[in-house]
Amino acid sequence: MIRLSFRRGLSAATLLVLLAGCDRPAWMSAAAGSSDRTGPGTPVTRYGKTLELQGDAKKIGDPAPDFILPDLTGKEIHLSSLRGKVVLVSVVPSLDTPVCANQTHRFNQLASDLGQDVAVLTVSADSTFDQARYCKVNDVRNLIMLSDAQRLAFGQAYGVRIAGKTVLARAVFVVDRKGVIRHIELVGEQTNEPDYAAALRAVHRLREET
Repeated sequence: MIRLSFRRGLSAATLLVLLAGCDRPAWMSAAAGSSDRTGPGTPVTRYGKTLELQGDAKKIGDPAPDFILPDLTGKEIHLSSLRGKVVLVSVVPSLDTPVCANQTHRFNQLASDLGQDVAVLTVSADSTFDQARYCKVNDVRNLIMLSDAQRLAFGQAYGVRIAGKTVLARAVFVVDRKGVIRHIELVGEQTNEPDYAAALRAVHRLREET
């Protein structure tokens, strides 16, 4: 019997996600399954069509590459500045698409249940202007929104840059307090949303580690 231990104060919405997961309808027979690694050769599809990834392959247990990306105000945020916290990084292709908007909205909701020892980031190749517009319209205020539009450096470092496009592949990373990647979900069929329950379980497990 598996026993899960969660901290008090979680909302009903978060508990439902943790215990039941998220319904994700099957797409088509050619769609790739999700992977716990990134980089070239990792299967990724969009509407069943294969996409190629560029960048440095990452797997669970690898050190999380440091990055410097601008937030909504243009302030440069370093991953290393969050050392000592559990960091969840939600990666989306474009906030102007329904699936990406849903993913960002869901993590914004769930982030409100997490304490000061957890940082929730969203990274996309949208401009900071477009990100700020999205956050204002959708009342997103619990996330640190970061733009990889200038050089796609995050996408390259984390192996989620889609070849021939200026967007990132949909993925979720969870980094522990020491800066080690402890959870990866590269969403195989990019029109699907990630497994929110798995990401939250990883976050809560790491919060309990000393």
